[in-house]
Amino acid sequence: MTNRNTILKYLFLSVIVVVTLVLSCSKQSIVAGNGVLKGKISIGPICPVETIPPQPQCLPTRDTYNAYATAVWTSDKKNKLVTIIPNLDGTYQIDLPAGDYVLDYATARTNGVGGSNLPTAFSIVDKDTLTLNVSIDTGIR
Repeated sequence: MTNRNTILKYLFLSVIVVVTLVLSCSKQSIVAGNGVLKGKISIGPICPVETIPPQPQCLPTRDTYNAYATAVWTSDKKNKLVTIIPNLDGTYQIDLPAGDYVLDYATARTNGVGGSNLPTAFSIVDKDTLTLNVSIDTGIR
């Protein structure tokens, strides 16, 4: 009887250890570390002749940012994860799980007018902040 009790005791302890390991591993895979992506989206020129300081009608508006919307994509660019909605001064900040991504236009752009530093591949590191500024040239001259 003692031998059977010892076997049952070790079996019970083994089950507890396995269940604990499984739960701790699955918890780690569910809770991914987060980081921050922030920066400024600059779009211009808006008017053919720019002045310093810019005239109010030559500053980007919500419609301007919507027309040149940017988004965070998976690293293979198959899935759009989030469209960036910047403040009216162009600044943005979003939390992302640690991993590799691509920053690009939210929708495909066919015209080659102007230029930009998009697409841009980047990585988010757990508990870190990455500053990524975007410069979009509208081609207006």
